Amino acid sequence: MPLDQKTREELKQKLLAEKQELEKLLSGFAKKDPKMKGDWDTRFPKMGEKSDFSSGALEERADEVEEYETELSEEFALEERLKEVNDALERMEKGQYGLCKECGGEIPLERLQANPAAAADIEHAK
Repeated sequence: MPLDQKTREELKQKLLAEKQELEKLLSGFAKKDPKMKGDWDTRFPKMGEKSDFSSGALEERADEVEEYETELSEEFALEERLKEVNDALERMEKGQYGLCKECGGEIPLERLQANPAAAADIEHAK
């Protein structure tokens, strides 16, 4: 059964709220890449103030690199989810929301309520 307008609007609001939250999280440690749609770039930390090679300075730099690697991993995960949310909003605009991208069948309402960005039914989900 196709989604009614009220349900569709509720799901759209959930998607918009999630999009805003994802962008807020990303902006805490990354910036939008103006040349590539949907891409964010993690800011590399400013390497410590110490310009020597003492064990303290090297340890500080190692911590900064480790933090960068952690943020980079988080960036990729948040970017991927943001893409799923944006794709779902685009499907809404095109009138294709709620239809499985694999078989064209309807995605159950329960699945959409649990994951408004779902692009496939359970059978075809990856």
